[in-house]
Amino acid sequence: MRHTKLTDTFSVSEIGLGCSSMSHGYGPKERDDEESVRVIHRAVELGIDIFDTADAYGPFSNERLLGRALAAHSGEVRIATKCGLVARPDGKFGRDGRPEYLRSACEGSLRRLGVEAIDLYQLHRVDPAVPLAESWGALGELVTEGKVRRLGISHATCEELEQIHAIFPITAVQYEFSVWATHSLDDILPWSQKHGVGFLAFAPIGRGYLSGRLDHEQLQAEDSRQRDPRFASEAMRTNQAIVRGLHRIAARHDATPAQVAIAWTLTQGDNVVPIPGTRHVRWLEENAAAADLQLTEEDLKEIDALPAATGEMSWDRTRFATELPEEAVG
Repeated sequence: MRHTKLTDTFSVSEIGLGCSSMSHGYGPKERDDEESVRVIHRAVELGIDIFDTADAYGPFSNERLLGRALAAHSGEVRIATKCGLVARPDGKFGRDGRPEYLRSACEGSLRRLGVEAIDLYQLHRVDPAVPLAESWGALGELVTEGKVRRLGISHATCEELEQIHAIFPITAVQYEFSVWATHSLDDILPWSQKHGVGFLAFAPIGRGYLSGRLDHEQLQAEDSRQRDPRFASEAMRTNQAIVRGLHRIAARHDATPAQVAIAWTLTQGDNVVPIPGTRHVRWLEENAAAADLQLTEEDLKEIDALPAATGEMSWDRTRFATELPEEAVG
């Protein structure tokens, strides 16, 4: 596994592992902590050294799972977690960027992960009720105190990125980014490249859809994708045109559509690190092998010519919402 520089002083494996689905979102019936531990251990064997989680996933159980699985690999890997979202009794998540809350959240994450310092601590969402300078300033103090090594942020606007980067340097931003979710190409990705900031691309396989192995009937009633317009049955049928295009390209390389989707993200910038998630060793190994897939200019042109996806993304519907449904918490 080759490495990618997120910044001049922080390199990680060019493909990481997103751990959210092991504890959050995609239906509890398929969750298996012991299998997830095997996935994490196999990822380390494959050379993956960046693992992404959040206190909101579970909530809290995903950090405990990751801490247990990586306890024997201290110093070998990098853990990225997030703060700033709080689960509500109605199943939604509210934003909380108050300095006192972020401090307490950090202490909780350190305890659950079993580490002395968090490698990359990310603000999950900006809280519009709290001045950014207060939230980000508190996170910067955690770095100064040695509880956090670097800071990142998810789903901020370019204007917000400019503001906080001037307060304390951003190491990485994180957004959903894939063949069918390209909104970051217009502003966020260019901003990150201009400022020497890493870009963590979550859901590079389109939350499983771009693998070509998912249809609406497979989604459990508790699966958060059931409430996402892009995963409505009609939208999924229409979007098969995108999957068929990925299949055509995959056939030329003896690869899979999922590998093509991941390889595409790797072509979008030297600072881009896809962090696909999975709960199965088989798919982990397939995803990691995408690092060796070299797409041609013809392949990339064919992907660019694929039709735009049908159906809003959960992120688009909740961009400025104070409370977020589970499907929007990536």
